[in-house]
Amino acid sequence: MKAYYHLPGLFEFSAFYRAFLPLFREHREYFYDWCEIGSIYGAPADCLWGGGRVGFGEARAEDAAALTREYGVSARLTFSNSLLREEHLSDKKCNALCTLFEKNGAAQSGVILCSDLLLDYLGKQYPGFYFVSSTTKVLTEFSQFERELNRPEFRFVVPDFRLNKAFDRLNALNDGQKQKVEFLCNECCWYDCPDRKACYENVSRKNLGENCPDHVCVSPWAARGYRFSDAMKNPGFIGLEDIQKVYMPCGFSHFKLEGRSLGSAIVLEFLLYYMTKPEYQLNVREEIYLDSALDLF
Repeated sequence: MKAYYHLPGLFEFSAFYRAFLPLFREHREYFYDWCEIGSIYGAPADCLWGGGRVGFGEARAEDAAALTREYGVSARLTFSNSLLREEHLSDKKCNALCTLFEKNGAAQSGVILCSDLLLDYLGKQYPGFYFVSSTTKVLTEFSQFERELNRPEFRFVVPDFRLNKAFDRLNALNDGQKQKVEFLCNECCWYDCPDRKACYENVSRKNLGENCPDHVCVSPWAARGYRFSDAMKNPGFIGLEDIQKVYMPCGFSHFKLEGRSLGSAIVLEFLLYYMTKPEYQLNVREEIYLDSALDLF
């Protein structure tokens, strides 16, 4: 059985993956043989359909498509804006991205989304994609999550991270449902946050170009920003041993790493922790750090 990691930064960290993917292919002995790259996801800057994070990806869409096509990795467009209206569906930039990525080599491309309006539109206009139900829906009740798993439109469903340890209900899922679950492993958001949906809606408004104030995070630790060491203390955190000894034996295979709004240096730390054998972590660091084309910070 394999674990498939879904990695952040298709547009945001394209230069980083241009260094990392050859290393992953040419030195497979550096990495655990039980894991693979399931996809790389993201959105470019000024992306109307974008959600989850305000897009700042600067890579050319053609370059991002060529990179994933070259290495046979599924590209995922993060189109998880929850506030889309009918008039937004004709956006030229987002439709051009769909045209470019819909048929992008051997690995099928996907779209992560929140809006059923967009789901219906894409299913009709771009049937070559597979679809992922976004964690930005904030489905915190397991019955809501299970209904989402039963929707045939979705190949994967990313639950709210606060359902990650609901083992009694997770283990009761059937095999087909388990293969659709994609756990968000390294969330640093306050576990008791009551405003997660409002936070995502604020991002959606900004991506639509609305003039609105920033969402004020109510977390007691908001000023610290994202720290992997803090994420590891989160009750919903899924660590390396959890994946190997708990989730995979129970039939779960798909794991998402967040990090589009972070620097590529911290994304590298994620890949070292989750994918790289300890005895080769220095080798991987050196190969990446010594690539003069990269600005890791």
